[in-house]
Amino acid sequence: MEQNDSTQLDAGASSSASQTVKAQLGLRELILAGELAPGARITELWVVDRLGVSRTPVRAALMRLQDEGLLDPLPSGGYAVRSFTADEIYDAIELRGTLEGLAARLAAERGVDPSLMTQLRDCVAQIDDVLGDTNLSEPQFSQYIELNERFHRLLASACGSSVVEKHLSKAMALPFASPSGFVKVQAVAPDAYNVLIVAQTQHRAVLDAIERREGARAEALMREHARIAHHNLQNALKNQQTLTQLFGGNLIRQWSR
Repeated sequence: MEQNDSTQLDAGASSSASQTVKAQLGLRELILAGELAPGARITELWVVDRLGVSRTPVRAALMRLQDEGLLDPLPSGGYAVRSFTADEIYDAIELRGTLEGLAARLAAERGVDPSLMTQLRDCVAQIDDVLGDTNLSEPQFSQYIELNERFHRLLASACGSSVVEKHLSKAMALPFASPSGFVKVQAVAPDAYNVLIVAQTQHRAVLDAIERREGARAEALMREHARIAHHNLQNALKNQQTLTQLFGGNLIRQWSR
């Protein structure tokens, strides 16, 4: 009987966690897609009605989105959708680059499991295949984005530190700070292909530094790698039409640097 009770409790906890993720992803989609404008007030009951999820997981989802930086709590109750200055986005990218640099240095100094290094090399090889065509189609560009995100996730796990990996994952969840946050904007830039080639060259150089146990070099390369996102951010802010096409672009207030 006790075993059955335990099984039921585990099933209930798993279901609640799944509903929380559903609410979190659904609400994030509404915000970044522009259906909820900056400053819009969000209540638990509204999310329950909109997404069809019960209040307990909705409450947890709202707290997670606050932790991600997409929502601010209101003194009167509920939450408001945040907006972001260009400086805040710049700093978020800088934070992610700093942590990725640390992850790369630790990976070089501590060594990486051979199977994980193989996954990293395979990922870079797949990116090479995609970039073999100088005129990337939309499906090819989407494939590049997926592979780029995979490379960065694998690198985070290669550092051998659950603490660094946890904080890096949190930094990547910040709005527009993910490795592919502004890559789609780059797609319409005149230097798009050249920038992707530079990024790929840096991917290979980082792996080379890690394999050679050159920690300082690996760290410097990953921090420089984040500068590409800064470049893409500047391109987006110079072109209002491009900014409106950016997922979540409606949350950006103004350029202030």
